[in-house]
Amino acid sequence: MNGSSDDTLTLALSKGRILEDTLPVLAAAGIEPEVDPESSRKLVFETNQPGLRLLVIRASDVPTFVSYGAADIGVAGKDVLIEHGGADLYEPLDLGIARCRLMTAGLPGAMDEASHRPLRVATKYVETTRAHFARIGRQVEIVKLYGSMELAPLVGLADVIVDLVDTGNTLRANGLEPFEVIEDISARLVVNKAAQKMKHAAIEELVELFGRGASSEAA
Repeated sequence: MNGSSDDTLTLALSKGRILEDTLPVLAAAGIEPEVDPESSRKLVFETNQPGLRLLVIRASDVPTFVSYGAADIGVAGKDVLIEHGGADLYEPLDLGIARCRLMTAGLPGAMDEASHRPLRVATKYVETTRAHFARIGRQVEIVKLYGSMELAPLVGLADVIVDLVDTGNTLRANGLEPFEVIEDISARLVVNKAAQKMKHAAIEELVELFGRGASSEAA
């Protein structure tokens, strides 16, 4: 990549599974962090590309960092973009990694048992959940949780949950079943609109590198 100061890019990566799946894509694109982000406590990483540094931050913060220009480009799950809003970001590439589904789930028959009253839904995806049930004309009461979502129906905190489902093993282990897919989720590349204009050549080069890396990993 071009190493001039005008074209230096900051790339925000989501911690957790997305980081784990993104690192091989970066490697396939010829981009290597100075140290392993998965084992280091550092938050900012230089790379073997003079014009590129990495930030490793909470998944839910990536759209904010990119929107405000603290990062020029980022990798975020579609679930985060839907929930926190990605309208002010360019989304040039679906990386096809960290695939899962955003779903409703609960104990068998839970949706029908609550048909006579508002459905109580536990989720961290409050806005997405509200919009989904509004589309299908179902009244809901939303309980915001940040984790241990599968526990909510088991202790009577909620009728159903809205959460990411990968294999479904955790649901089954807790006696729950998936009901409806709200959205198919994967990690996306997002770009700050000002950076797209001011650092166009460097951004396009990085998007192309990501495209090659993602294709190489999928092959």
